[in-house]
Amino acid sequence: MIQSMTGFGKASLQLPTKKITVEIKSLNSKGLDLNTRMPSVFREMELGLRNQISQRLERGKVDFSLYVEVTGEETTSKINVPIIKGYINQMKAVIPTADETELMKMAVRMPDALKTERDEIDENEWKQIQTVIDEALENIANFRKDEGASLEKEFQLRIGNINNLMNEAVSYDAERVETVKTRLRTALDELKVNVDENRFEQELIFYLEKYDITEEKVRLGNHLNYFLETLNGTEANGRKLGFITQEMGREINTMGSKSNHTEMQKLVVMMKDELEKIKEQVLNVL
Repeated sequence: MIQSMTGFGKASLQLPTKKITVEIKSLNSKGLDLNTRMPSVFREMELGLRNQISQRLERGKVDFSLYVEVTGEETTSKINVPIIKGYINQMKAVIPTADETELMKMAVRMPDALKTERDEIDENEWKQIQTVIDEALENIANFRKDEGASLEKEFQLRIGNINNLMNEAVSYDAERVETVKTRLRTALDELKVNVDENRFEQELIFYLEKYDITEEKVRLGNHLNYFLETLNGTEANGRKLGFITQEMGREINTMGSKSNHTEMQKLVVMMKDELEKIKEQVLNVL
């Protein structure tokens, strides 16, 4: 079963003093384009995290976000008491009669009045965060599978349409031969010359061979079947499907260049339209 590169996964966990939320979004891309956003305290875990994400998601433009919301009373910012006392003493020396409350308000706004203590990673906490990341990755994987199932139905519809249009185009072959034969015969009659019927038939066969689309029909049919086989295969991937659509396009274009029949040309244009819709969606396939 194919998977889409478009997806979204989210998971969260409430710890005693904080809430952890993980969000993962992905869009189509030729390779893995991973962007991570997380608190600086977890940056040392980023390399392992990138490997974990790349193994699960493989391809796509992926945005990974780890949010930490403090819900308890603890904080990493502390009042820098010696600095604040120093500011107050300096301001008292300048304005001895100043109110201490006002001096305090001024001091806490001064540089270095607050100091931030760097958190260290708690191994037990990181293990819990890891379960949230795994859950979010599982959610986005399921999202991609659901999108892939929708794409598969779309592909099957478009491939069926191309196959029907191809068969309809081939049905005009006999009419096209008679039209060409009649046109050549009329042109010769207007010239009022005697024609060797055997030679005429030989030239007609040679002329029609240049417009024969039998080989293109066979090859296009094989490409259509191979596309469906690849969809149902366990190793289906967007790159392979993209290559097959290129081959399909070549055969359809050749049929168009050989079709000297108005209705056939209309059908070829319709086949091209269906193929373009397939190509657009193939870009989203993992």
